[in-house]
Amino acid sequence: MKKWMKVGLASAAAASMLAACAKTSEPPAAEGTGNPNEKAKFSISMRTLAFNHVEKSPNINEDKWVKKLEELTNTDLNIVLVPHKEFEQKMIQMFATNDIPDVVQGSGGVAGKEMAGSVQAGVFLPLDDLLQKHGQNLLKKIPKDAWQKETYQGKIYAIPEFLSNPSRRATAIRKDLLDKAGLSVPKTVDEYLNVLRKFKELGVEQPYQGRENFKYADTFFGPFDAFPYLSMHMQQGDQIVPKFFNVDNMTKALQTYKTMFDEGLISKEFATINPTVYKNNILAGKAGMWSMNANEVLQWEKQLQANVPTAKVELIPSPVGPDGKGGYYLYNSVTRAWFINKKAKNPEAIIKFFDWMLSDEAEKFFTFGIEGETYKTVDGKIEYKSPTDPQGVDEERYRQAFLWMVQDTKYNKGTLSLTPEGQKLMSIYDTMLANEGRDGIQFEPRLEAYIKNPDIAPESDYAAPVLLQHMVKMVYGKEPISDWPKVIEEWKSKGGNDVVKEATEKFKSKDPNVTISMPRR
Repeated sequence: MKKWMKVGLASAAAASMLAACAKTSEPPAAEGTGNPNEKAKFSISMRTLAFNHVEKSPNINEDKWVKKLEELTNTDLNIVLVPHKEFEQKMIQMFATNDIPDVVQGSGGVAGKEMAGSVQAGVFLPLDDLLQKHGQNLLKKIPKDAWQKETYQGKIYAIPEFLSNPSRRATAIRKDLLDKAGLSVPKTVDEYLNVLRKFKELGVEQPYQGRENFKYADTFFGPFDAFPYLSMHMQQGDQIVPKFFNVDNMTKALQTYKTMFDEGLISKEFATINPTVYKNNILAGKAGMWSMNANEVLQWEKQLQANVPTAKVELIPSPVGPDGKGGYYLYNSVTRAWFINKKAKNPEAIIKFFDWMLSDEAEKFFTFGIEGETYKTVDGKIEYKSPTDPQGVDEERYRQAFLWMVQDTKYNKGTLSLTPEGQKLMSIYDTMLANEGRDGIQFEPRLEAYIKNPDIAPESDYAAPVLLQHMVKMVYGKEPISDWPKVIEEWKSKGGNDVVKEATEKFKSKDPNVTISMPRR
C-alpha cells in the first residue's frame, strides 16, 4: 500500500496498515490460509480525532494497547492514521488515487462528504450476509436507526459506532469562578452575558472560549434555534429550507456574538483559534466558559487541575431562548462507521473483529485495561482508579474512545459508575442533557444538490463556507447583520435554490430511497 497520509502532529509518517480479526473459539485464519493459528490481516484507516496520544505517537502500531488488542483478537494490527484537521482532504485524495485500505473509517452515514461518493461507486461490500453469519453481537446491540444511516439501496455498507443519546454536547463553566463572582447558574442569554462580563472583571483572559468556524463555540445559536448545520432543515410555507432562512433567529444569534466581541467577552482572534489552541487555553485555566462533549468533562477537569489545582468544572443547562428551549444540535446516531473494501481478502475476519468489540471481554479491556497493570480484581469485583496525570488521562481516553471502534459512545458506564463524580455525570446525561438540544428535518443520504455545490453545503457541526465568511464578518463588524437576507440570496444563487427544490420534492414525495428524520420535538 502506498504512503498516502501523515499524522497531524507526529514527526514520523504513519502510512502503515492495520490487521485485525475477532478472537473466537476457532480464530479465523489469515487471508483464507485455513491455519487457525495464523493471524488474520487487514488494513484500516483511522482519523486521529486530535487525540494527543495518537498524534504524538512515533508509531501507533507499536503502541502497547495496540499490541494487547492484537493479542486478544489474534491479529497483527497496522493502522493508517488520517490527520484530524485534513480528514476530508486526505479521504478524497485516497479515493482519487485508489489507494484504499481494507477497512475505511467514515464519519457517519454512507453519503458523508469524506466518502466522496465511494459507496455509490461500488467501492465497498454490502455486509448483510456477512453480518448474519459473523456479526450477531453487532446486529443485536446496535440500534436500528444507526444501521439505517449505513444503508444504501436496501443494503448495509458499514458497521456503525453508535450514540444512544443524541444530546452529547454541553455547556461547561468554571464553577470556582462563578462562585467567586457570587453569581448563580445562568439560564437566559442575558444572564449568561452578565456572567461573562463578571468573568472579564475578574481578569479571566477568555470569558467565553471561541474557536474557528464557531465549532465548539456555538452555545448562543441554540437559544434561537439558529444552527446553520446539515441536519437543520425546517418547513417554511410549502418549502423545506435550511433553518438559517429564519432571519429573525439568525440575526439575534449573530448579534449576541457581536456583543460578546465588542465587549471583549470572546477573543478578538476567535475566528482563527484552532482545536489545539482552544483546548490548551481551557486546560491552562484561561477560559471561563466553553462548549464540549459532556463525556470528556471529568478528564478535562483533571488535566486543568494539573495547572490550576483549585479549578472546578461543572456542566450547566445551556442558555434558553424565547421559547424556553436551548442546547446544542443533536448528534447523528452514528459517530464513526467502518466500511469494508470489496477487494479485502478476509471480510469474514473483519466482521468477527468488529463483532468482538461488543463482547464482555472487549468492554473490560477497553474500559479498565490490563489486569494486574491498570486494574485488579478483588473478591470478584474490579478495582480501577482512573489516572489523574495529563499523560495518563490522554492514554485512558485513547484506549476507551479511539481504539474501541464500535460501542455506545454516550458515556463509559464502567468507569463512571465507580465514582460519585462519574455517577453525577451519568445523571446529567439522563436528566439535563436528555431534555436539551435542537434538531430539524434531515435527509439521508445527503441531498445531491449539496454534493454538487460544496461551497453552500454545511457540515454536521459547522456552517457552509459561503455562510461562515459572512457570519465572521458580521461579528467583527465588517458587514451589517441586517444584511443576512442578502446572504440567503447569495446562498440560493450558488446552488441553494436546487437544495430547496430537491429537499421539498423528496419530502413531499416520501422518496423511498431517502430517510427523512423529523425533529424530536
